[in-house]
Amino acid sequence: MTTAPLKIGFIGLGIMGAPMAGHLLKAGHQLYVYTHGKVPEAIATSTATQCLDAKGVAQRADIIITMVPDTPDVAEALFGDTGVAKGLTAGKVVVDMSSISPVDTKQFARKIEALGCDYLDAPVSGGDVGARNAALSIMVGGKAEVFERIRPVFELMGKNITRVGGHGDGQTCKVANQIVVALTINAVAEGLLFAAKAGADPAKVRSALMGGLATSRILDILGERMINRCFDPGFRIALHQKDLNLALGAARSLGLALPATSNAQQLFSACVAQGGGAWDHSGMVRALERLSNFEIGQAAN
Repeated sequence: MTTAPLKIGFIGLGIMGAPMAGHLLKAGHQLYVYTHGKVPEAIATSTATQCLDAKGVAQRADIIITMVPDTPDVAEALFGDTGVAKGLTAGKVVVDMSSISPVDTKQFARKIEALGCDYLDAPVSGGDVGARNAALSIMVGGKAEVFERIRPVFELMGKNITRVGGHGDGQTCKVANQIVVALTINAVAEGLLFAAKAGADPAKVRSALMGGLATSRILDILGERMINRCFDPGFRIALHQKDLNLALGAARSLGLALPATSNAQQLFSACVAQGGGAWDHSGMVRALERLSNFEIGQAAN
């Protein structure tokens, strides 16, 4: 734990960013925030200082965290006309906790370091539940000494915190994570759909599977969402699609075959075609249900 309050900037206060920033506030740090749209009430009524732009955040804070949706959003937040780079002075640390391109991340790191500052890529996994419970897995790329300096801040937001390697390696790890998550969602959806169509109670099947080798946090949290038909986003399908695009694009450049990942991406695309880009990624089950003309919870014939 840190022994003195830090001046921390936080850019991006969405489903994930808002609770993450909230944990930093609860720990007593001085927060400087900027987000597109309305600042969440819990932060707006706190001790956080709202800034007019990312430049203003960087001018005031010593550690600047970005948590935005995609690679172009990070590029704009860092290097736009009123971006972080315009407000930096030597010795500050920029930490990108978004999920973006590893290749672009390396370029961003070089640009920030050229300004006399340090850079870490630190994407997270654990969804909205992990963000609210300060239980995120944080995968970090960057210099070891910078990681150790920022580790106490990470510990306020996550439980499993790993420096994977150099710049971009944190993002590479996150892409691998998203492959595993997407394929596991697919497996859980097919298993529960099979059980329901065969006439078994999918809730009881899920409970039974939770005690065996098939157990996972996805079966636990997302499987329950599938059964309860709750597809409000913890992590939107459109964002998971973005992450799988990174995986498949990198696979092409590496000469690597990822057939199951390609199939999962097609199922997400089918959801988007049904207007489901904003569904939680557990909504992948809806694409399978459409293919099978049967929904979990529907009585089998």
